[in-house]
Amino acid sequence: MDGFIKVSVKKLLDQIGEEKLRKILSDFSCPLNPDIEDFLKNKAIGFERQGISATHLVFTACKEENVLAGYYTLAIKSFNITTADMSNTMRKRVNKFATYDNDLKAYILPAPLIAQLGKNYFNGYNKLISGNDLLAMAIEDIGITQQIIGGKIVYLECEDKPRLIEFYSNNGFYRFGERKRDNDEENISENYLIQMLRYLN
Repeated sequence: MDGFIKVSVKKLLDQIGEEKLRKILSDFSCPLNPDIEDFLKNKAIGFERQGISATHLVFTACKEENVLAGYYTLAIKSFNITTADMSNTMRKRVNKFATYDNDLKAYILPAPLIAQLGKNYFNGYNKLISGNDLLAMAIEDIGITQQIIGGKIVYLECEDKPRLIEFYSNNGFYRFGERKRDNDEENISENYLIQMLRYLN
């Protein structure tokens, strides 16, 4: 996408080392969602090294220097979805990639997860990128991966807030369920997360 530079945390670890990378991450601020900020500053590097997830930083020009405008984190996870949560069209699509579990009465589907997505509010850098652009970059990376390994489904989990659900719905995501909050997700206000998926054409 023009005007933006995407760099993975892994690449920066290899090129500049952890100390300099943490300095870059220390300027990230997301007062609207403390979990987004906490993950980038305290978990992203460790998760990257363990292969749990991959975080990508998005930079753009501001006053003749490149600044951190936002980031997204991708992972591979499995989720359950029941037939009651799907339209007939979506059931046909999901059935191509999922395994039906008779005990759970649900499909089990491994798919890319957009685990984190956030803009940097430090110095107003959030105004340099839209949420739509940031999400499009994440989906673009997933699309490239799926061209290599197959698949059409992407999913995410978000807090039960109307503005978030509307944002993702407007970007083609379909609400299908809820997941109980994990014990280490203490920055999330509710005790559950909304699950949404999108079929990539």
